[in-house]
Amino acid sequence: MIQIRGSEERGHAEHGWLDSRHTFSFADYYDPSHMGFRALRVINEDRVAPARGFGTHPHRDMEIVTYVISGTLQHRDSMGNGSLIKPGEVQRMSAGTGITHSEMNPSPNEPVHLLQIWLLPERQGLTPSYEQKEFAETQRRDTLKLVASHDGRNGSVTIHQDVDLYGSLLSPGVTVELPLRPGRNAWVQVVRGALDVNGTTLAAGDGAAVATEQSVRLSAARDSELLLFDLA
Repeated sequence: MIQIRGSEERGHAEHGWLDSRHTFSFADYYDPSHMGFRALRVINEDRVAPARGFGTHPHRDMEIVTYVISGTLQHRDSMGNGSLIKPGEVQRMSAGTGITHSEMNPSPNEPVHLLQIWLLPERQGLTPSYEQKEFAETQRRDTLKLVASHDGRNGSVTIHQDVDLYGSLLSPGVTVELPLRPGRNAWVQVVRGALDVNGTTLAAGDGAAVATEQSVRLSAARDSELLLFDLA
């Protein structure tokens, strides 16, 4: 079974400096039929204006993954971390018992386009932690590259939840497939391009929940970028 969450159906917030699309209920956008999927709680597609961003604010008991599509995002947090996040990099921040952080667009003229993803942790009260890794285009091209996992295997960042997150850049006509173990579910998020997912067509910004399927089969109609979550 595949349930599509169309790009234009998502919640929308326009703040001048920030244009945000919410796959699931977030902030002032509330839809009781879209509160999350399994451990996935937030997928926000954000476009942040030059020299603007999210000032210092708190989080707790959440696994936060940042995936930059274009531009650069500057991160600072109360753990003492400071970094620039660029396309091809995955950042994971475990808020745990509580952190503060800021995310700014350091460019004076280029917007930054990103996905911010929140997952519920396996338990509350974790020690806050931070991780950031680069996954080159060659690692993600025409394959499903594991970029985050519960055990940090194969060089992926570690998420404190039973989830495998794959990133992929698919060339036109290429097909990849992920078998799903019994009881597992998947979420596909199309970053750009167009995909066939088990016979269902998705465009940029679309997401899809996949349940009671033996595998997820992804075929690219044109050059495409995607994230694929394998969830308990």
